[in-house]
Amino acid sequence: MHLLDPKNDFVFKKLFAEAPVLLAALINAVRSDEPPVAVVEVLNPRIAPEELAGKYIVLDLLAQDEQGRRYNIEMQVRRYRAWSARSAYYLARTLAQQLDGGDDYALLKPAIGIHLLDFTLFTAPEHQAQAVWCFELRDRRLPDLKLGDELQLNLIELPKADRLGAGDPALAAWVAFLEHWQEDKRMEQIDYPPVQQALQRIRDLSADEETRRLAFVRERALRDERSELRAAREAGIEVGMATVLERQLIRRFGPLDEGYRQRLRHASPDQLAFWAERLLDAPTIDSVFQVQ
Repeated sequence: MHLLDPKNDFVFKKLFAEAPVLLAALINAVRSDEPPVAVVEVLNPRIAPEELAGKYIVLDLLAQDEQGRRYNIEMQVRRYRAWSARSAYYLARTLAQQLDGGDDYALLKPAIGIHLLDFTLFTAPEHQAQAVWCFELRDRRLPDLKLGDELQLNLIELPKADRLGAGDPALAAWVAFLEHWQEDKRMEQIDYPPVQQALQRIRDLSADEETRRLAFVRERALRDERSELRAAREAGIEVGMATVLERQLIRRFGPLDEGYRQRLRHASPDQLAFWAERLLDAPTIDSVFQVQ
């Protein structure tokens, strides 16, 4: 039987949303130098039909542990132009959404991002010996001094991590699973129980006709997205990003004033891409353009 790809973000979310114990094991493998997580609750287990066919959407997992810490976990198969801005924005939102107006900041629990990247993010020669990254708020001159635990972003470059054998044995087992799930001999060599359980869940999901259909719908949307982006680049129409975004804004919020039009005309491609990401769930036009 042809197994579904766990890097398909629909399959990835279904795999872990329905098995919080495995999600806790993944979190512990990525953050092996931290106290282990015992219990994880998935806060957004539902996958809406429109998300499967929607382009430029990442099906993420939002989870919470027994200490109240929030985790934003994503399988990312494509690299956005404003990748760092997007990741920082959603991590900050994971932190900010914990409070309602008037709540005490002391109630905030850490927001921790875990992004599994099916591409190489850091391509410079001096970065080729590292594939596991952890970014926090630290002082530039005294990096041992951390401002607090409120924000942390963990990145795993899967192709590079697989090549290097990076991480402790548990993380290496998860990387091998995500990169080589169809290779029986390779999988038989892994004696880490959570990965073997995940592999069995992939087999079960792959045997379900409806899950296979939905996975195909998601893969088709991602393929169409890649094709459109490639065609746009080849046709040299990136300069039209501002026009496209302007039309989307008008359709969503109505006519734009001249100030917003000027900002669109003078924005960089990265800034336009960042605003386009915000447009997906921004409640007002001001929230699309506001400075974070």
